[in-house]
Amino acid sequence: MSRGTLPSAVRATPLSVDRSDQIVTEGLTKEFRGRAERLLAVDDLNLRVHAGEVFGLLGPNGAGKTTTIGMLTTRVLPTGGRALVGGIDVCRSPVAVKQRIGVVPQSNTLDRSITVAENLYYHGRYFGLRRGPARARTRQLLERFRLMERVDALVQELSGGMAQRLMVARAVFHHPEVLFLDEPTTGLDPQSRIALWELVRELNAEGQTILMTTHHMEEADQLCDRVAIMDGGRILALGSPAELKQDSGQPTLETVFIALTGKDLRE
Repeated sequence: MSRGTLPSAVRATPLSVDRSDQIVTEGLTKEFRGRAERLLAVDDLNLRVHAGEVFGLLGPNGAGKTTTIGMLTTRVLPTGGRALVGGIDVCRSPVAVKQRIGVVPQSNTLDRSITVAENLYYHGRYFGLRRGPARARTRQLLERFRLMERVDALVQELSGGMAQRLMVARAVFHHPEVLFLDEPTTGLDPQSRIALWELVRELNAEGQTILMTTHHMEEADQLCDRVAIMDGGRILALGSPAELKQDSGQPTLETVFIALTGKDLRE
């Protein structure tokens, strides 16, 4: 497949989508091809994320979680299969998908040359808000995410927890239908991690659909309505944390994962 060419599956028969589905994938695949080798990062992924749920992709580094989010958020072009977000094909209509999603990547992508408030305000302007509404929304989010005391601070002056809260605030500025969180608490201290968990719960309680990746067992157990355990680019098991533990006869998600993969994420 040449660069920029849609995979043939994109032109296939429309997917069957239930009204409750915010994300649907069918045979979603991504293969990275080098001169000497090929890497199948995501292999025939089939999943459905329902509106209003927190859905977790749980697995080690290299499992395919970030590549999956990359395809669902239009940053990575699939080499096979299809994906719909909010009923919109991510390959056919990437601009329309971007307007309906919020994304918090693993790395800090805040603009370090402007203030905390300006990072939010200009994001709103980018999405077409007029000056007054953009200022009002900025203030609302600064208060909600407990950032008012750092309103005029530069990004490099923020703690890791504050920077992550600002990234989440920016991601939900335009009221996205789906919020993607890629390893949202990596590198945070325990107190900041718990504070971010509470924000995720609050957003979800208001109806926000959230897809998150994580390699923290406790995080998946505490936050996710359903979890897909991934390894080697494939889904090995899918269900609620309680279902996964009951079906496998294991007491924790950690032992479920070890039983499925033979790997211990603590190592």
